[in-house]
Amino acid sequence: MKGLMHITSLAITAGLLGVVPVAGRGAIGAGGVPRLAARVTAAAPGAEDTYLDKCAVCHGADGAGKTAKGRKLKVKDVRETIKTVDEAAMIKIVTDGKAPNMDAYGADFTPAEIKALVEYYRGLAK
Repeated sequence: MKGLMHITSLAITAGLLGVVPVAGRGAIGAGGVPRLAARVTAAAPGAEDTYLDKCAVCHGADGAGKTAKGRKLKVKDVRETIKTVDEAAMIKIVTDGKAPNMDAYGADFTPAEIKALVEYYRGLAK
């Protein structure tokens, strides 16, 4: 019973840590405990994390553009921007950049990630 509890506890811990049991030869380690391997798939960062990492320095965490760099570059508040710039235009700006102050991110992120980023940014206006 003690061995079963140890294996169950190990399996729960492994799931929480994002590891999976190794299958095949040599999959059982010392004491009959399954060996674990790190999960090889890594999730892309969420739109919020990406925004905070790449965009908030100018646009602000709340989208108001009231950061030191945002003020210097005259970044507009998202609540004003969404009145005149639609989602498709924002996706193009994020993809291609906006000279001379905004970098292009088309090579760094997939179209789906850019769309999610723009949706997150536009959502800050609510």
